[in-house]
Amino acid sequence: MATTDFNQHRSELRDGYRRLGAAIPDTMHGFEGLHRAAVADGALSRSTKEMMALAIGIASRCDGCITLHAHAALRAGATPEEVHEAIGVAVLMGGGPASVYAIEALDAIEQFAAPPA
Repeated sequence: MATTDFNQHRSELRDGYRRLGAAIPDTMHGFEGLHRAAVADGALSRSTKEMMALAIGIASRCDGCITLHAHAALRAGATPEEVHEAIGVAVLMGGGPASVYAIEALDAIEQFAAPPA
């Protein structure tokens, strides 16, 4: 059972980004543009790009990245099974430490994919 409420964590991160945007608007506006451009559909689909970001987040041990990109991958149309395979690649690339964060990613996917209560 997950100890993190990933919906709550996502909400807190989004609030933090809003506050950060108010504090450093030019920087965050630039970052938002970079983000939109990087994950836009192109030769690779948005869902593939979000799964790549999730795998990098796992391998680099970034809790917030896992939360945001797990949610975004599902919203972009990735299936839980596709995300599971991306998690496997992250474990390959990140080894033992990434396997711990892979569990968090699996918990996040299960929470985000679950029907609303």
